[in-house]
Amino acid sequence: MVETFIAWWAAHVPLSPKLSVFLVSMIPLIEERGGLILARMLGIPMWEGIFWCVFGNIVPIPFILLLIKSVIHWMADHHMSGAAEWLIRKAEKNKPKIDRYGFAGLMLFVGIPLPGTGAWTGSLVAALFDMDLKKASISILLGIFLAAVIMTIISYGLIGNVIS
Repeated sequence: MVETFIAWWAAHVPLSPKLSVFLVSMIPLIEERGGLILARMLGIPMWEGIFWCVFGNIVPIPFILLLIKSVIHWMADHHMSGAAEWLIRKAEKNKPKIDRYGFAGLMLFVGIPLPGTGAWTGSLVAALFDMDLKKASISILLGIFLAAVIMTIISYGLIGNVIS
């Protein structure tokens, strides 16, 4: 799914390559995974791709951590309770994975690029379950950097060279 979206974006969205990578890295569930794949597809040098992906992935995090509870309450009060309940279920489903290892668990949850993990979901879980804001922020940032390393190896490294 991510690859299909990235291919569509590259073919149809008339933005500069760096802005495209930045914006794609901000999209929930796509995040850095998609941003680095897009950066490689658009011929952006590796270090520039990493910068724009990490920057794009970091930008939404403070807003999620600080505002998601209010947004969910607003959604529930304004005929969007289904979406609000989906967000809460998503957080509840992933909470045990994070709770088991605490700070490191949140970092790994954000950093291991698997479907349904990442900075958005990690921030959602941290905010809904009142994790310490400072610890959650640091853990999420470290996870973002871990994801950047893993996805750079995949996108620009061995696998990226095989796909090219």
